[in-house]
Amino acid sequence: MICVFRYPPGMRENTSLYDHDFYAWTREQARLLREGRLCDADIANIAEEIESIGRGEKRELGSRLMVLLQHLLKWEHQPQRHGRSWELTIANARDDLADLLKDNPSLKPLLSEFIEASYARAHRNAASETRLTLKRLPEHCLWRVDQVMDAAFWPCGEAL
Repeated sequence: MICVFRYPPGMRENTSLYDHDFYAWTREQARLLREGRLCDADIANIAEEIESIGRGEKRELGSRLMVLLQHLLKWEHQPQRHGRSWELTIANARDDLADLLKDNPSLKPLLSEFIEASYARAHRNAASETRLTLKRLPEHCLWRVDQVMDAAFWPCGEAL
């Protein structure tokens, strides 16, 4: 059986609903899939959107790690500025990462690799926010994955 995407009435052959009205396309594709009408579904674009969702989850991992590492650096290198806001940001970032990994356990093996990549941005941002030079902060992450994720780990001290 060969499946071909069928354009809705009124749509020209060279324009798809996917390009014209994405929201309507998503609703239509979900309906077709639920009805088991795979031959009528836009399989190529559905596959692309599913892959895009996966890439988004990976980007979220990097982004959340960057925020956590940035605040851990600030915590370590500006102990005189410790405050509830930083503490809460660190705790929330850890919780958000734990939730993301619970929902996407296949991302967990990527943590070590993502920590190093996220650390580069965290390093730059922490230097800018603390007004410390980049050379004053470690160039590479000195913490292990288990430390970064551990709610009891606070570099150079304890939580408030």
